[in-house]
Amino acid sequence: MEEDILKIFVQSVTRYFDTIADGGASFGTPYLGGEPESAGLGFSAVIGITGAYRGNIYYTASREKLHALLPCLGETEPDDRLCAELVGEITNTISGDAREQLGGGFMISTPFILAGGTLAVHTAKHSVCYVLPVTWRQHPSRVLVSLQKSPDTP
Repeated sequence: MEEDILKIFVQSVTRYFDTIADGGASFGTPYLGGEPESAGLGFSAVIGITGAYRGNIYYTASREKLHALLPCLGETEPDDRLCAELVGEITNTISGDAREQLGGGFMISTPFILAGGTLAVHTAKHSVCYVLPVTWRQHPSRVLVSLQKSPDTP
């Protein structure tokens, strides 16, 4: 996967937090995904990618981070249902922003929400999973990107 694609996701996450929470998102050093158990933070969502690229985009965050972020969206009584909806919204938004950069051949599915338990990361065939650590107000989250250019794409 090209470094440019990872930069697109960094820009998408930055834009999301700039818009919703007046900024403050910072990034750690991206790394190759390891054990799935270490990737999940409590609430996760995954979006499948087809078209010019194939693979998955995940966003995972802790309940604490999502509870801290929900008031920025006008929610005064955070609960697990709202956390699940928010993690799906964030995943959808950053994937949609990436689609704007990568073109109409970057087709995204609706988010699939995963709450609790381990995060089973499914990588694109012949691809690895890159993990982008994101911190906002000292709350960690991660964007996991596993994409492979489709064989029939120039």
